[in-house]
Amino acid sequence: MSELQSRIRRKSLHARIMRPEDTIPFFKDGMDLGWSGFTPVGYPKVVPLALADYVEQNKLQGKMRFNLFIGASIGAEVEDRWAELGMTDKRWPYQTGKVVQKKVNDGSVRMGDKHLSLYAQDLVYGFYTKERGGGFDLGLIEASGIAEDGSIILCGSVGVAPEVIQNSDKLIIEINTAIPSFEGLHDIVMTELPPNKKPYLVTRVDDRVGSLTVPCDPDKIVAIVESNMPDRGRPLAPPDELSERIAAHILDFFQAEVKAGRLPKNLLPLQSGVGNIANAVVGGLAQGPFSGVNVWTEVLQDTMLDFFDSGKLNFASATSLSLSEPGFKRLYADWERYTSRVVLRPIQYSNHPEPVRRLGVIAMNTPAEFDIYGHANSTLVNGSRMINGIGGSGDFLRNSYLSIMHSPSTRPSKTDPTGISCIVPFATHVDHTEHDLDILVTEQGLADLRGLSPRERAKEIITKCVHPDYRPIMQEYFERSRRECCERNIGHEPHMLFKVFKMQQHLAEHGTMKIQNWD
Repeated sequence: MSELQSRIRRKSLHARIMRPEDTIPFFKDGMDLGWSGFTPVGYPKVVPLALADYVEQNKLQGKMRFNLFIGASIGAEVEDRWAELGMTDKRWPYQTGKVVQKKVNDGSVRMGDKHLSLYAQDLVYGFYTKERGGGFDLGLIEASGIAEDGSIILCGSVGVAPEVIQNSDKLIIEINTAIPSFEGLHDIVMTELPPNKKPYLVTRVDDRVGSLTVPCDPDKIVAIVESNMPDRGRPLAPPDELSERIAAHILDFFQAEVKAGRLPKNLLPLQSGVGNIANAVVGGLAQGPFSGVNVWTEVLQDTMLDFFDSGKLNFASATSLSLSEPGFKRLYADWERYTSRVVLRPIQYSNHPEPVRRLGVIAMNTPAEFDIYGHANSTLVNGSRMINGIGGSGDFLRNSYLSIMHSPSTRPSKTDPTGISCIVPFATHVDHTEHDLDILVTEQGLADLRGLSPRERAKEIITKCVHPDYRPIMQEYFERSRRECCERNIGHEPHMLFKVFKMQQHLAEHGTMKIQNWD
């Protein structure tokens, strides 16, 4: 028996095995497609690439366009290829890739953005495809197997795969035989409809309340295709000095909170976003003083393996193993030791406010910018250029025991190594309001905003977080705004409304935010 057939334990489905190119007739222009995949792991590969080859070879660019509903980002080799060939019309709710990002920002791709736990829920409610009555024409799922009852054994991510399987008219399943079976790693809970939804009865990070596989009607499966393309993963540069300084501020803060009795000695469950700063924070924890730590998060990056190896990480819950290629090799080489302490859950469950608040999660995420009152922008440069999407950061920040955002204080422009300040008078787009954030951190220091009024917050942020090149500029803005607004009895959160974006204007005109004054 072939490896593929052995992974399909429902024998009647063997008759639906076909080559990737044989699935082309299932696709029609304008279809709503639901896919598995999350940052970028567990996404279908061979069927989308076969369809892209077909479009290119038959000069159908822009004539076969689809609406894509995926858990989050997928591999750029698929995402950017489809965008380049004009195959992506709508794209929800998060993307990474130079080509697709360009297409989103030039208007070629219609992207929508949403908090991920709400996005997953709303898929089942039928909000995104309400014109066709809800659901998807076709679902594409990467799996590591199919059980005897036809239920789907997912791979290294869950994301919205359960919702796609639940709400697709037809399904194409890619069985990836290049990776181990992930059977046993998942805790699947299907989304229910209100008003009688059941609570998530989770009181510990390692609780399991669902099933190991995703229920599936076998009659919906129209094709099964073998894949031997492993996930490319998320490559990350080694932590730099700036990231390590940010991590050190956070670790010092944790130690102070433990000493004050506001955190237990093993902390509370940690959530860490994606990127080099998040990786550095987890790396710092692997070498830090805390042991018996638990993680309730969205993605597990490479330094989580270091955290396990240190003996200080007890258990980790996530929706995706967002590892690099070397990280996956480490995982597969010591499979039982790592996976015995990991569970993967659907995004509407891993990011749901209920367990996040009940467990007392400590949330740590990176914005594009934040302002002197504590509003943060995660998505839109200068208020209009989409980067990737909000992802799940808002799910955690709004509901956590501690909401922490960490960022460099500056970024380089083309002509100035500190030409862009990541702390501005007023965020050009607000994804996370001042009401949601407790702690802001840069390599300059940490601002503890708990219990502070807006003007007190501004003083703390300017003093602790702003780069020295910009501190006088920001201090002048705040003092002048406070004086002018308080004189007019409008000074609760003072702004010079018609000058507030002068730094951004100066950057566009002169390549740096370093203005001379506010006149």
